Amino acid sequence: MARDDNAGQRRSRWAWQKRGAVALFSVLLVSVLLAAPVSAWERLRDDAPERYTVQTGDTLWDIAARFLHAPWQWPELWRENPQIDNPHRIYPGDELTLRDCLGEPCIRLERGQHVVKLSPDVRTLPHREAIEPLPRDAVEAFLRQHRIVDSAEALNELAYVVAGDDKRLISGAGDMIYARQTDHARDESAMVRGESLGIYRQGEPYAGADGDVLGLELISVGEAVLVRREDDIAQLEVRRAEQEVRNNDIVLPLESPFSDAPFMPRAPRNEVSGSILAVPGGVRFIGRLQVVAIDLGTQDGMQPGHVLRVDQQGERVNDPRTQEVLQLPAEEAGALMIFKPYDHVSYALVMEASRVLAVGDRVRTPR
Repeated sequence: MARDDNAGQRRSRWAWQKRGAVALFSVLLVSVLLAAPVSAWERLRDDAPERYTVQTGDTLWDIAARFLHAPWQWPELWRENPQIDNPHRIYPGDELTLRDCLGEPCIRLERGQHVVKLSPDVRTLPHREAIEPLPRDAVEAFLRQHRIVDSAEALNELAYVVAGDDKRLISGAGDMIYARQTDHARDESAMVRGESLGIYRQGEPYAGADGDVLGLELISVGEAVLVRREDDIAQLEVRRAEQEVRNNDIVLPLESPFSDAPFMPRAPRNEVSGSILAVPGGVRFIGRLQVVAIDLGTQDGMQPGHVLRVDQQGERVNDPRTQEVLQLPAEEAGALMIFKPYDHVSYALVMEASRVLAVGDRVRTPR
């Protein structure tokens, strides 16, 4: 009888061990499945086209959004096209084909070759403009009106207005003004006769969460050209003025909107975290295709084309049992693309907004 009891106990222990092993295996399996990376094919939209012809007016973001849930993952879908001199340039009429490249989704570009027949007549081929990465008109006007200098020390090294013609205190379009160049201004941004120059006035400083000034905003008041120069004094003719030009206004060569480097929407390589500092122009609420200033710059690894997600702080609620105040998790609310980074501050364009964004919302590397 005791022998039967011992055998029953052994069978019971074996059954429990077996059930425990199965449970442990199930937990490990679930953990592996949860930790497994998302398939590249799952990044594709369900309605992603197998073939798309680039249209006039498209932007690189628009095209990427046709294929991907997250347009900033475009470089992972794009593949080098050896038959194209510059694969980062896409033109209206180009054919983009979705393919399987060794088990991974990829985009191949097909570009028709122009065939020109010789004849006595002179024929001019139409010039094709490459599509832009983001709406150029949404940022060009902004960049003519706004720019950033890193510090008050840097501001003091720039050329500045010292007088108007005939002792005018304020000047407008068609008037002559005089500007003084510091030694640093002559070295870093020499004025060239006939070249357009921007006239700016200092706006609000951009300060970080710790109160340190990250940059000083300059707001355009007009444009001028160099007429002549004698030593450190330059005579300028005001060609355009949105506001009156005053003494101590800053004079700088105009900025170009984009660099010549490839400009593609992509996530930063490193993990970054910052916040929206301001909306130039004083707008309170932020929507799609509006420009914002963020507290991340080239010193943080920001480059033109980098995409950041925008998170909004979760609501504060009362626990129904303990009445303690709880902070709900942050919610993803949009995405923005860097188009003009400075040392510690960058201008970015809001590309997506599922909610109304606001100053103080957090920005970070997208998942």
